[in-house]
Amino acid sequence: MKYSLRTKLSLSYISVVLISVLMISVITNLLLDKHFKDYIIENQERKNKEIVSQINQQYKTGGEWDTEAIGNICINALEQGMIIKLVDSSEKIIWDAKFHDNALCEQMLAHIAKNMSSRYPNWEGRYVENIYPITNKLSEVGKVVIGYYGPYYFNDSDLEFINTINRLLMGVGAFSLILSFLFGSVMAKRLSTPISRVIATAQMISKGYFDGRITEPSSTKETTQLTETINNLAETLENQEVLRKRLTADVAHELRTPLATLQSHMEAMIDGIWKPDTERLKSCHEEIMRINRLVGDLEKLAKYESENLILTKTSFDISELIRHIIQNFENDFANKDIDVKFIGEKEIVTADKDKISQVIINLLSNAQKYTPQGGVVEVIVKGADDVTEITVKDTGKGIPPEDLPHIFERFYRADKSRNRLTGGAGIGLTITKAIIDAHKGKIQVKSKVDEGTEFIISLPKQLG
Repeated sequence: MKYSLRTKLSLSYISVVLISVLMISVITNLLLDKHFKDYIIENQERKNKEIVSQINQQYKTGGEWDTEAIGNICINALEQGMIIKLVDSSEKIIWDAKFHDNALCEQMLAHIAKNMSSRYPNWEGRYVENIYPITNKLSEVGKVVIGYYGPYYFNDSDLEFINTINRLLMGVGAFSLILSFLFGSVMAKRLSTPISRVIATAQMISKGYFDGRITEPSSTKETTQLTETINNLAETLENQEVLRKRLTADVAHELRTPLATLQSHMEAMIDGIWKPDTERLKSCHEEIMRINRLVGDLEKLAKYESENLILTKTSFDISELIRHIIQNFENDFANKDIDVKFIGEKEIVTADKDKISQVIINLLSNAQKYTPQGGVVEVIVKGADDVTEITVKDTGKGIPPEDLPHIFERFYRADKSRNRLTGGAGIGLTITKAIIDAHKGKIQVKSKVDEGTEFIISLPKQLG
């Protein structure tokens, strides 16, 4: 059978209180028994000596005893559970409580035995006697025999004290139980309610509703972390769903135009409206190449995002590599009258040369696309002890602040116009980041609208 967290927390509070009160009661009774037993024994011995001292004072010079005073002392002792017998030096009985009232003595012993049995069911007590000498001028003139239920006994007051302690413990236990139930219920509700909301949100996420968020604050650190994690999960899934839909729209958009063009050209040639000359076939070939580029980008993305990406590492001068790539872009930059500058010295790194080339090509291609005529593109290489920093900086139109956190996401495009000049499915930067991550490096972007964009790559010189 499964129980709710609230029920378990409430039961745990109650269990802890019950165990604590039970342990306190047991320990208290054990300590009480030990110390109270020692106290009773010491107190009994003290009372015995007091009685002997009082009786000793009743001996008169000449061998006379004050029997009336002795009787009062012994009757008072009888009321406290002690049976007194006084004999003189010749064994003559001066006072004997059993002779005075034997029935009362037996009744008293039976009552004490009952008290002790009520406290200790297996109690094995018995009647014991202690003998004390009575002296006068260093001579023994008699002896006092003090009998009681031993080895120790509890009178009515002692037993009532112990029972009061136990009743107090029971009262504290009952009060603690009620308090723990109330406190446990409140705490369990405070702990379980946010978790219940998390469960409800997670269930909505599992059904495809990603817009739900948990807004109620919690003072519990773990609960706060849990709610933040679920909210982040919902936000991530929501973004992924948006990206998925955008992917569908992107692919459909990118394929629709070349396919529509191909279809119209082919139909025109089939119907005899157009002749299949070189110019018509070249136009169809261009559209086919556009489709191929899109499919190739998708294949690259799948490859670079794979966990099993294999790097073919070699040591090479990255400055030389970048200069070569810039030369390949010279015509493209010259056509837009863009000034390309390279700043850097020889810098040897150990990395996958082909994949790093892909990164530089992607960044230069973006810089060429988004930098207006007459702009400037700078590529800077700086080396440190264990890191090489590559910066690609342009004076283009920049990236809006709201788009900056998303530019490395798949199929995300800050440019929503999707025209032929800046076209593409938004895969290039995703591929770039995947390659840099595979090299254990970092890529950052800084941008201001209408001022330009700066991509900064930190690449380890030696891969582990």
